[in-house]
Amino acid sequence: MTAHAAVAAPRTGLRKFLRHKDDHGGPPRLTPGWTFAAWLATLAFFAPVAWMVLTSFHQEADAATNPPSLLAPFTLDQYELLLGRDITPYLLNSAMASVISTLLVLALAVPAAYALSIKPVEKWTDVMFFFLSTKFLPAIAALLPVYLIVKDAGMLDNVWTLIILYTAMNLPIAVWMMRSFLAEVPKEILEAAEVDGAGLPTVLLRIVGPVAMPGLAATALICFIFSWNEFLFAVNLTATNASTAPVFLVGFITNEGLFLARLCAAATLVSLPVLIAGWAAQDKLVRGLSLGAVK
Repeated sequence: MTAHAAVAAPRTGLRKFLRHKDDHGGPPRLTPGWTFAAWLATLAFFAPVAWMVLTSFHQEADAATNPPSLLAPFTLDQYELLLGRDITPYLLNSAMASVISTLLVLALAVPAAYALSIKPVEKWTDVMFFFLSTKFLPAIAALLPVYLIVKDAGMLDNVWTLIILYTAMNLPIAVWMMRSFLAEVPKEILEAAEVDGAGLPTVLLRIVGPVAMPGLAATALICFIFSWNEFLFAVNLTATNASTAPVFLVGFITNEGLFLARLCAAATLVSLPVLIAGWAAQDKLVRGLSLGAVK
């Protein structure tokens, strides 16, 4: 069996397995009551987002009424004011920090997960615990030491500082996730690749990569979201040149009051890249997060 044939074999076997389970009484379907409850829970989670988008199309006076006015006239004034305030540099800083840090995390996490799952090293459980232990310390407790180190290094208000921090923060999560995904790769694929004379880079890029792509997409999206939403280090380590989108949102909470409609418009714009990325990778995201759930 060649390596390419071995890649396709697990997918065919999985489809046959799923049909077999379905033919012999697979998992029970949800009753109408549970379906209705699931829809209610979905709407409950979606309601704040819908309310934010709706408020962004209102005037400040209509957004500040209590109770809020649902029938207030819609307007694009908040978005015009927002774009006039030049949100672009903040979005670019967030995009640069999130994308580059996510690529660095994947470049480091995939070989590490490969060594901890497919070709396990000695005492790999201790290694996994070490990665997990790095998340025990609250971020606020590390803020002062990190600030002093960054200040002494002359890296304050630098987007590369955020890239390094985001890479270090997301790497343990990525290693844990990728190890669980790579552990599901059939050993027959690797044996077939070794028979074909494939080296480690070829195995990772052409054999393991396509099989673990759903898990890779899920890991990348989660790391991207965590980096995009990070606020604590961004607001304390940046000033004008490297401020990110979450820092931009704070500017609407001033001594003059809370500009609610404009804040909702800014939050809607800031949320769009994450929503677009999630929508574009939704098929791989669902497959990746459910990988290994069917035994």
